[in-house]
Amino acid sequence: MKDLVLMSCIPDPPEFSEEQIKACKESRDFRPMLFEWYRFAALLCNYFARIHPYSPMLRKIPGIQYSVCVGLLNRCSRLMLSNLTLSQEGKFGETTAIIDRSIFESCVILTWLCHKNDTESFERYLAEGLKTELEFKSAIEKEIEKRGGQALVIEDRMLASIKRQIKFSTLSESQIRDAKRLPDIASMINTIGQPRLIYIGGQKIGSHHVHGTFSSLQLHYLEMTPEGFWTPSDNDCSTHKNQYTFVSIEVLDAMKSFIGFCVTDQEDRLPFIELIDSIIKDIQNLKEEADENDFDIISAI
Repeated sequence: MKDLVLMSCIPDPPEFSEEQIKACKESRDFRPMLFEWYRFAALLCNYFARIHPYSPMLRKIPGIQYSVCVGLLNRCSRLMLSNLTLSQEGKFGETTAIIDRSIFESCVILTWLCHKNDTESFERYLAEGLKTELEFKSAIEKEIEKRGGQALVIEDRMLASIKRQIKFSTLSESQIRDAKRLPDIASMINTIGQPRLIYIGGQKIGSHHVHGTFSSLQLHYLEMTPEGFWTPSDNDCSTHKNQYTFVSIEVLDAMKSFIGFCVTDQEDRLPFIELIDSIIKDIQNLKEEADENDFDIISAI
């Protein structure tokens, strides 16, 4: 392996005492352990985001492409760490669910970009947001034109900000305008070979929490009174155990895609892939233990 220092800097996975394991089994609440695995996945994601672009084990990648990848990894890591702060006292489950949807979407986009591994896909990603900036630029310029070319100070600042964003993207305005729109998340998930169930669970059900559908209101914001009507619920909604497992595994899978994209030498890549696979297995095993009664067959009689 070309960079043994990288492996030595990987954060240590969580370890649990017999007392902690016993307590979780007796209470049938494994969230304290799943919380720690979620934290470890966030730290590992941050670790991969900070691999230097000139590391000898990385292939030559256009700078903007590498920046997009590490930016998405860092986004996932920081949002996960935010969720840890929110959920550590058993509150704000309604908020962590919203953030989880954003993490999931970033994982899918990163995996899709790494899977496609071509310039066009990265340009489509970059242009997707900047199309809005160009529309905003055009609207500002029309307002300036109405005043005979006299710009406000705030307009100058906004136009300068848009100009910087376009410059940093390495795309021209014409490239941004002409770029194809990104495929939707369902299409991305199909392209990277994940089942439709992942899209339904991660994106469509996740949308309940983002958009505030009645499904979300019932789950997080309302409770039924003994008299039979809905009333606002208290701020005591905890993060569900499945959030810790599902998001952790999705982020870990995205890390594998990142390694596959950046590291072409199998000898260099294998230790990282094996590490991530072993972590996924540990989380899945713990999830199965936490869910052991969820999959009992219910008699139809």
